[in-house]
Amino acid sequence: MTSIQIGAQALLGGFGDLLLRRQVFIRRLQWGIVAGYAALLVVPVVLPLPARTDFIWTNLTRFAQFVFWGLWWPFVILATALVGRFWCGILCPEGALSEFASERGAGRAIPGWMKWSGWPVLSFISTTVYGQLTSIYQYPKPAALLLGGSTFAAIAVGARYGKAKRVWCRFLCPVSGVFGIVSKIAPLHFRVDPASWPAPRGRPDAVNCAPLVPIKTMQGAAACHMCGRCSGHRGAIRLAWRKPAIDIVRGSGRMATGWETAMLLPVMLGLVPAALTWSGSDWFLAIRQWLVEACLDAQLMWPLSLRLPWWLLTNYPAAGDIMTIVDAVSLLALLALSAALATLAFGFPLAASAWILRNRVRPMHHLAQSLIPLASASLFTGLLSLTISQLRMDGIMLPIVDDLRSALVLAAAVWSVALCHQITGLYDRCFGRRLLATCLLALPTLTFAVGWAAFS
Repeated sequence: MTSIQIGAQALLGGFGDLLLRRQVFIRRLQWGIVAGYAALLVVPVVLPLPARTDFIWTNLTRFAQFVFWGLWWPFVILATALVGRFWCGILCPEGALSEFASERGAGRAIPGWMKWSGWPVLSFISTTVYGQLTSIYQYPKPAALLLGGSTFAAIAVGARYGKAKRVWCRFLCPVSGVFGIVSKIAPLHFRVDPASWPAPRGRPDAVNCAPLVPIKTMQGAAACHMCGRCSGHRGAIRLAWRKPAIDIVRGSGRMATGWETAMLLPVMLGLVPAALTWSGSDWFLAIRQWLVEACLDAQLMWPLSLRLPWWLLTNYPAAGDIMTIVDAVSLLALLALSAALATLAFGFPLAASAWILRNRVRPMHHLAQSLIPLASASLFTGLLSLTISQLRMDGIMLPIVDDLRSALVLAAAVWSVALCHQITGLYDRCFGRRLLATCLLALPTLTFAVGWAAFS
């Protein structure tokens, strides 16, 4: 290690120690974010909907929409990919409120049902689908209901379970699974060296790991909230650099589960792209047209005219925006179809590649982890389209941004293929079998990237 590298590691370790020493300041910062979050969530609900002549800088509702969907979500995903889950540990208002409630709550034991590994996947799917049905990106009421409801649930769970813990964040948060997956490519993590963990002398200082991570045996950064509270603990934990995506190849990626694969294939590579682009999808229009004709042939008029409350389906007559039953069924069909196609397109090559790499340990879920760069890039660039569209509504054009989005997804696809080839080397030394397994997964990976670049 060169002197520059040693200096960089020391500087980074010092920053981790600074987080530990500044916990009081971090708490105050969190309360400031909570106040701003509450204001942007609640105040637009009581204001009239913005007119066509309103801009981001002249209308609070438009400003709140831009903060939540143009800045917050896309750039939290980007930050998680670059520096890990610092957002969760330092800035997230839900995490801060849940921990605050837990400090003063009943402190009950966490029930077994809450620890089920499938909650992050199911809750993310539910919130994504509900958000599209109610047009959460366009209107303040569904945003307040969904985000506010999630915050209320986080407080309620914190008040009932754990003691000064973030039980909601660890097991139930709708985006915790996504953050955990995206953070695996980050070049920063809190490195744990169990070998240097000294034997306890007396009663060692305890560390309150709010997200309930077993820090001594922690591998990778998927569950770590990067809050800095354990920095320097027993001289064995330090904030440090690592090779990007090394966690995928040799870290927690080796322990990948079926639920992580489910989050990647049908959800991040299937459901999410369709959810972010459905309004301009030819498939959606074709499904809707077929359903309309079927209703007319059957003389069923209510699916074409029935209006449900805004909290069930989009219903804003003043804005000329109403989602009918046919529209909703068309959207759900499109989302299900996209999820199924992504599962088939990537699932069969993954299964075939795992079969080719003959090994007592089937590497299918590990190979699926190589798709994390592609899934992360498509999620970020998809959310970034919300930023771009809102700015364009106000006449702000960003040159070459579409080309940069496409280039990012294509580069991520190439990175995913390279990671796949590295992973194959852990299961088979035969170059021919490794190459064949890599090519099988490279085909849908590159096809997805090219399609995203062409149609996004």
